[in-house]
Amino acid sequence: MNITLIECDEQQHAAEILSIFNEVILNSTALYEYAPRTPAVMQDWFANKREAGFPIIGAVDETGRLLGFASWGSFRPFPAYQHTVEHSIYLHSAHRRKGVGRLLLQALIKRAQAAGHHMLVACIDTSNQPSQHLHLSCGFQQAGTLKEVGYKFDRWLDVTFYQLKLSSLKANEPAD
Repeated sequence: MNITLIECDEQQHAAEILSIFNEVILNSTALYEYAPRTPAVMQDWFANKREAGFPIIGAVDETGRLLGFASWGSFRPFPAYQHTVEHSIYLHSAHRRKGVGRLLLQALIKRAQAAGHHMLVACIDTSNQPSQHLHLSCGFQQAGTLKEVGYKFDRWLDVTFYQLKLSSLKANEPAD
């Protein structure tokens, strides 16, 4: 299968991204949400990504079908965290464990480096062994586990944070 990485566009890809999000919400612990997202939520999601300048990278097959997507957002909403971004990758259920996630993660890493970010962070449910393995194989280090911080499918969930240092440059603090 030929896979091409693209910039996702709201008009072209919102419905496919919504479908992927909702399958993940309903069938996994990769997202700690209970209810499917709506088209209105997707409009806000795309608007927030555009406004902040955050990428939405898609992986498409030769027919243009979206196999998965990746993006990042602010790690925390305070100025001192401005050089750290937290990313996420979601794949269509038929395309997991086929190398699509690795392509998207590698593209995100390159994009984050080019954007001058210092640290890339992932927060992964501890039961998601494939995602943990992917991140470790791409150079991420385990940074810590938070026990029983989520509750879904009638059980408590643990998350593990992973981080990848992108630069060793010292950031300048903005003047007040």
